[in-house]
Amino acid sequence: MRLVTLLLSLSTALSGLPAAEKSSPSKPNIILILTDDMGYGDIGCYSGDFAPTPNIDRLAKEGIRFTQYYSAAPICSPARAGITTGMFPARWNITSYLQTRVGNRECEQADFLDPKAPSLARTLRAAGYATGHFGKWHMGGGRDVTNAPPFAAYGFDEHAGTWESPEPHPDITSTNWIWSPNDKVKRWDRTAFFVDKTLDFLKRHQGQPCYVNLWPDDTHTPWVPSQERLGLYPKGPAEERKFRAVLDEYDRQMGRLFAGIKALGLDERTLIIFTSDNGPLPSFRGSRSGGLRGSKLSLYEGGIRMPFIGRWPGHVPSGVVNEKTVMAATDLFPSLCAVAGVALPSGPKFDGEELSSPLLGAMTTCKQTLFWEYGRNTNSFAYPQIARDRSPNVAVREADWKLLVNADGTDAQLYDLKSDPKETRNVAEANAVVAGRLKGMAVDWRGSSKNQDPSSR
Repeated sequence: MRLVTLLLSLSTALSGLPAAEKSSPSKPNIILILTDDMGYGDIGCYSGDFAPTPNIDRLAKEGIRFTQYYSAAPICSPARAGITTGMFPARWNITSYLQTRVGNRECEQADFLDPKAPSLARTLRAAGYATGHFGKWHMGGGRDVTNAPPFAAYGFDEHAGTWESPEPHPDITSTNWIWSPNDKVKRWDRTAFFVDKTLDFLKRHQGQPCYVNLWPDDTHTPWVPSQERLGLYPKGPAEERKFRAVLDEYDRQMGRLFAGIKALGLDERTLIIFTSDNGPLPSFRGSRSGGLRGSKLSLYEGGIRMPFIGRWPGHVPSGVVNEKTVMAATDLFPSLCAVAGVALPSGPKFDGEELSSPLLGAMTTCKQTLFWEYGRNTNSFAYPQIARDRSPNVAVREADWKLLVNADGTDAQLYDLKSDPKETRNVAEANAVVAGRLKGMAVDWRGSSKNQDPSSR
């Protein structure tokens, strides 16, 4: 209790000082939709044909769709930490999903995201935003981690979290597990529950700009559709039928969200971002990854390249497909602050690049170098069952080159993503100088990011 009280006081102090700043009418609402385990090829506008996704597809037609957007990790907790902090999650010692204390020690990681870390919600709240988190958190709390900081420590005014959070909502956590048939809100209605929370929050805060994490736990397994929705997909293997039904319902709820924002008269005041935390599992023979190599738990493209759509009528051009800009989850913090006209907090050295210009429609070539880590040891991390999808545990992308290598320098693989986005041809031997340089960068980065205090950066 002492820790919780201290963190709440710290959050109030940090957010209260600049909060006197009057919010400008030009500050848009920002709704960040983070789908769980949605593959690059799941939805129609990315060539998916599992189930109709007309509402998400329409979002892309009315906005901008990126083809080279990257998650910060191939698994949920570090992926979410990258968005929240604008920094590579390894810097905050989160490299796999957060679990029991023993499991976290075995993975050589923290039990929760350090509240000293930069927080996008806290930064926007200090500039006059009302802030809400509705959905999956998974950056601390659940299992036997009972001392995770509360949502307020990260800058949220309101919240409705799942079981893997410091303050799970009772309507969706009747038991000490991810879900239960006894939950008041049934599994197939959870996305609707989070959409309702989001719309209610927007309705009650129309006098100020809002920032909302809408982070459903669809389309993560277990897939538990309603019988009505499942009946629309009578053919095929049982699990694939369930996935199709869940995806169908998910798109339907996204349609409710978009219609609700319009009904509130907030369409032209609201920037909607739609993306996913990491790749799919199971991938259904790679089809959910859009033909890209890899899946969740892999640093190949299928594990980290995600769908990404932005829509803001009057500000983001409609019907644009950006195939040029390489954007990453760590870029969202500085980019969304720039869109909102909010200064970044002083002190931290962000890994993300300010990319508000391409987010608003410009075709920009980025100069940034991206790094990933997954799997600090071989005994405590889960990996894809398909051998070809298991990647080395460190990766770097620079321009069109992507190199994967183990932290000990073995198994270096170099791919030219411009000519070979499916990573079928390892060209390290033919490009020894490039491979050697990127290998050195990747191994050095992994060493520098491990076991350091990021708050001192």
